Amino acid sequence: MRVRILGCSGGIGGHHLRTTSMLVDHDILIDAGTGAADLSLAELAAIDHVFITHAHLDHIATLPLMIDSVSDLRRTPLTVHATEATLASLRAHIFNWDIWPDFSQIPSREAPLLRFSSVAAGQTRVLGDRRITALPAVHTVPAVGYQLDSGAASFVFTGDTTINDAFWPLINAIENLRYLVIETAFSDGERALAELSRHLCPAMLADELARLSRPAEIYITHLKPGQIERTMTEIESRAGLLPARMLQNNQIFDF
Repeated sequence: MRVRILGCSGGIGGHHLRTTSMLVDHDILIDAGTGAADLSLAELAAIDHVFITHAHLDHIATLPLMIDSVSDLRRTPLTVHATEATLASLRAHIFNWDIWPDFSQIPSREAPLLRFSSVAAGQTRVLGDRRITALPAVHTVPAVGYQLDSGAASFVFTGDTTINDAFWPLINAIENLRYLVIETAFSDGERALAELSRHLCPAMLADELARLSRPAEIYITHLKPGQIERTMTEIESRAGLLPARMLQNNQIFDF
C-alpha cells in the first residue's frame, strides 16, 4: 500500500497548509479535507472509496465539490464509508439540496453517483488485498480512526481524538504496526481549549504515548497553523516521550 499525505494541518493559510486528507494507492481517500483539492481531475475520478473519520468541515470540505467535479467522468458510484452518525450529518447538512445536491439521488436513486456505507469501530472493509478497520476515537462528535493493513505492515491514523482508553489495547495488539499518525492540535498553553474541543496537547500526548507498548514510527498531525513550532518544540522536549516527527504535506509511506 502507498499513502500520500495530501493535507495534515489543523487549518489553512499558506502554501503547505491543507486540512486532513490522505490518498491510499490511487483509489481510496482517508478524509476529504482541503488537501484533496490539489488532486487533478483524473486523480479525483479514480477514487472509488472515501473513508471519513468524522463530520467536521476540515475533514469533509472537498467531498461535495469532488463528486460534482467528476460526475461526468465516473460510471460507478463513489462510496463514502463513515459511522452512521457521520453519514446522517452528511445527509442532513451537506447533501440536502440546500447546501449541495443530493448525489445519492443523481442521476437516479437506482443508479446514483454517491452511495453511503455505514461502518462502526471494530469493523473492517476488505478492498482487494487491503484491509481498512475503523478504530475508536473520542471527539466532540462521533468519530473513528482507521488502521490500514497491507498484510506486510499497518498504518494507523487516530483521527481527531482526545484521551482514548479504548484505543491503546487495540493498537498494542497490531503485530505488524509500522506507522502511527496521531493528532496534537494545541500547545500546552491552550490545554483547556484542547480538553474542551477534545483534542490533544503535548502533555496529553505524552500520557497517551506512554500507553503504546509496540515499536512504531510516530508522526504528529493536525497542528494549528499559528502554533506549529511551539507545539512541536513542546513535544520534542517532553522527557520520556517516544520520538515523534511532524507529518508533512506530500509525505509518502510505502508498506
